[in-house]
Amino acid sequence: MGHCIHTHFEPLNIAILTLSDSRDLQTDTSGRFLVQALQEAGHNLVERKLCPDDKYQMRAIVSQWIAAANVQVIITTGGTGFSGRDNTPEALRPLFDAEIEGFGELFRHITYTELGTSTVQSRALAGIANQTALFCLPGFTGACRTAWNKILKEQLDARHRPCNFVSHLKKVAIDD
Repeated sequence: MGHCIHTHFEPLNIAILTLSDSRDLQTDTSGRFLVQALQEAGHNLVERKLCPDDKYQMRAIVSQWIAAANVQVIITTGGTGFSGRDNTPEALRPLFDAEIEGFGELFRHITYTELGTSTVQSRALAGIANQTALFCLPGFTGACRTAWNKILKEQLDARHRPCNFVSHLKKVAIDD
């Protein structure tokens, strides 16, 4: 539980990575939704990239962001199912210092009301690495919308009670 009591909104620096063999920036509706949602909430988009479903390429990009001084949150979309090229959990879980088990559990609990038992096929997951929160969402825009609106929007807001992730993230110098 975060012990920092914040009474004001604290904008976070967020990077978005879309994992897809078939999308580009024009057809990446999930990435576009996440960029719009985080900006509407008052956060900063640090970087947005697309990467094929290749575990070494995605690991390289995410590792750079985890090591970067200015990235506090990473959200990936895609690669969390069971098809042949879905390997986001295998690629990114080894980078975690700690897994946020409750994220995947809560995401599946919420989406059960929308998808029924099919939600069991979602391997959405999250973790913390180098004081950077990493949330791995399915590639469907609806799933990204659900994750943002029902979990991430609150958990990335320093004012949310009784706790949120902001106090666990690296501090970033504010540009004046």
